[in-house]
Amino acid sequence: MQQKIFTHTGPFELESGAIFQNLRLAYTTYGTVNGDQSNIIWIFHALTANSNPHEWWPEMIGPGKVFDPARDFIICVNMPGSCYGSSSPLDVDPATDEPYYHDFPFFTIRDMARAYQLLQNELGIRKIKVGIGGSTGGQQLLEWAVQDPELFEYIIPLATNAVHSPWGKAFNASQRFAIEADQTWQTKSPDAGRKGMEVARGIALLSYRNAIAYNKTQSELSDDQLEAFRSESYQRYQGTKLSARFNAFSYYALSKSMDSHNLGRGRGGVIKALEAIKAKTLALALEGDVLFPPEEQEFLAEHIPGAIEKLIRSDYGHDGFLLEFEQISEAIKKFTTRHAEGVALK
Repeated sequence: MQQKIFTHTGPFELESGAIFQNLRLAYTTYGTVNGDQSNIIWIFHALTANSNPHEWWPEMIGPGKVFDPARDFIICVNMPGSCYGSSSPLDVDPATDEPYYHDFPFFTIRDMARAYQLLQNELGIRKIKVGIGGSTGGQQLLEWAVQDPELFEYIIPLATNAVHSPWGKAFNASQRFAIEADQTWQTKSPDAGRKGMEVARGIALLSYRNAIAYNKTQSELSDDQLEAFRSESYQRYQGTKLSARFNAFSYYALSKSMDSHNLGRGRGGVIKALEAIKAKTLALALEGDVLFPPEEQEFLAEHIPGAIEKLIRSDYGHDGFLLEFEQISEAIKKFTTRHAEGVALK
């Protein structure tokens, strides 16, 4: 495994028209590119993850696993706006010599995909065998597959969508409201909005899991409990856990990036955009996902030429994309093997 930094020294124009200077992308690679570049796997991470998927997807990467560094060259890039090495709100704005904080430029999902193309060119990558990403990682994958239809042989969008839904935007807006309600939010400090972000995380968890998951894992051990319930302590713990490793500025910015996702913008509509994708596509849905419900992956499969959709059985809702590794691995292996062998897929 190698962790690296790529810096684009020229100007980078964002979809908003703003010019970003010295764009920085942190990325992690595993394995070695083979001679014909037929072994490249590009993994896209979700909202608060980093560029090291072995930390948050350990059962998917390693010897004998679906993505094996002995066979594959695996790359994952930390999305712009995150606090794990790429350009972020805590960086110094060259125009002011002060941290960006609230003034960090707005990166759309489309901007992110275009940023990754700069790294792709720097590394001399001409084709990618498999692109895979869950949640907002899947949004970035789909955007790139529309921008460059010839690049990917296979894409596996997982628990994601073609347009971020009003439902998803409402969850994100509510989280931003929680951050804004923190009296420290307007201060120019790395710790601004931290308590608000902890509340925001609790809101997010209600969309990452579902009633089945909470009832299964957070039920009381005694019928005599009157307060201090397990589900309450779980919400508080998860908020505190996130605040120890993330910051409210990145959380706020990335939630807005997710909301911007719309493949149809400027392309004649979502269906027309999806129809431009040429990669062999497996859209993976999660049973009980209330944030990215299975009908959104069904929509992808219906409009991407030749695509298929598969439902992953899970009690964990949206978080199943991080937990149901056995089913996901099996689906990927079956999909790529059958395509390689020319077997009809259903």
